[in-house]
Amino acid sequence: MESLVKFVQDEFVTKKDFPEFAAGDTITVYYEIREGEKVRTQFFRGVVLQRRGTGTSETFTIRKMSGTIGVERIFPINLPALQKIEVNKRGKVRRARIFYFRGLTGKKARIKEERR
Repeated sequence: MESLVKFVQDEFVTKKDFPEFAAGDTITVYYEIREGEKVRTQFFRGVVLQRRGTGTSETFTIRKMSGTIGVERIFPINLPALQKIEVNKRGKVRRARIFYFRGLTGKKARIKEERR
């Protein structure tokens, strides 16, 4: 059964070419928003907290600060509304999931930039 699901995913689900990114990276995600008949592009810029899942069910979580409030958004990798992903900064972290980042404020919430 698993092989059948994998076959269908490989054959029928279109894959988009997005750049490699990991937890700690600052990225900008451009996605479409439909409001009735109108379609516009909106972006969400923040730090990647995690990437989770494999294949078509892969998702990633981004956190940004909107004023003093932290806003998190989970995006599926194959969301049809995703237009492009830009990697703004590569962060150097030691974990694959940086949930501890939620509790940090001020200068402690900085992530060192990694030169790749």
